[in-house]
Amino acid sequence: MKRILFTGGGSAGHVIPNLALMNELKYSYRILYMGTGGIEKTLVGNSGFPFFQVDCPKLVRAFTLENFKIPFRLSRAKKNALAVMKREQPDLVFSKGGFASYPAVWAAHRLKIPVLTHESDLSAGLCTKLIAKKCKYVLTSFPETATFFKNGKQTGSPIRKEILNGEKSRALRKYGFREGKPVLLVLGGGSGSRALNEAIGKNLPSLLQNFQILHLTGKGNAAEKTEGYVPLEFENDMGSAYAAADLVLARAGSNTVFEIMALKKPSVLVPLTRGSRGDQLQNAEYFEKKGLCTLLREENLSGLTGALYGTLANTGMKTALKESELGSGTPVILDLIKSEVYSNGASV
Repeated sequence: MKRILFTGGGSAGHVIPNLALMNELKYSYRILYMGTGGIEKTLVGNSGFPFFQVDCPKLVRAFTLENFKIPFRLSRAKKNALAVMKREQPDLVFSKGGFASYPAVWAAHRLKIPVLTHESDLSAGLCTKLIAKKCKYVLTSFPETATFFKNGKQTGSPIRKEILNGEKSRALRKYGFREGKPVLLVLGGGSGSRALNEAIGKNLPSLLQNFQILHLTGKGNAAEKTEGYVPLEFENDMGSAYAAADLVLARAGSNTVFEIMALKKPSVLVPLTRGSRGDQLQNAEYFEKKGLCTLLREENLSGLTGALYGTLANTGMKTALKESELGSGTPVILDLIKSEVYSNGASV
């Protein structure tokens, strides 16, 4: 059985798409993972895949003395990654980006192991720009992003199969919602989503007049359940969460946005801008221009209820979503992975 090593980390957005692919490949290939001791170690470890920890320094986008330590820490990370690669001898490396992926890609390139990487956002992140020339292909969610790289190839975004297979009536029963009254799904559990949670809390009485609400609040943000309002710190069954929803309120991370678009759900996107390189705003603006979502800036959250009601009533958006060809990129990416493994002399 041939081996594929996945890498990527720093945030769940770099890990969950990898897991979507890994779970599809695990029956035919030996799947390995290299990352830091961050969230990727927890998520991959909980999924049962072998994990190799190689801690990589992250560039802080502000002046700090910690940045002066990067060359020394990076040298150590590259050495450790090279040792793992020589020992495990993967046939292919697949990177989802983020600073955590750099040592694995560097080591694979050094050993002439083929590398594929995937960029989720409209504008490529720093790591993608650094590793692009070391990769056979830079796969992208957005067609425009692929044009920035000589080896760019637009594939769409990897999406977990279970997200696409939810069933609405079962989901409504699961959460205790009734037929006939719209369900608002609030994805307030990610990093930087405190503002969304606070806005829902502030407007909850008025929103419950017109919506049933499934609110994913995030760890440590427990809220009290009331009639028509179901707060959960975390939900493993995202297929049911999406299936129950008639409208979604979320940040604008690429993975979430492409899930929403693939499921043809009307949405209000509130991009995270503070502490961000601006990628979420670019993602939201891109889809707003196509009439596929409502963009609501965080400083305008006082207008949240109006944005939600307006979006739910927007028949033009529903038509545009229905006609959109946006879907899961998982099948295309899996085919490319298998093709590259075969071209590297592998068999299954």
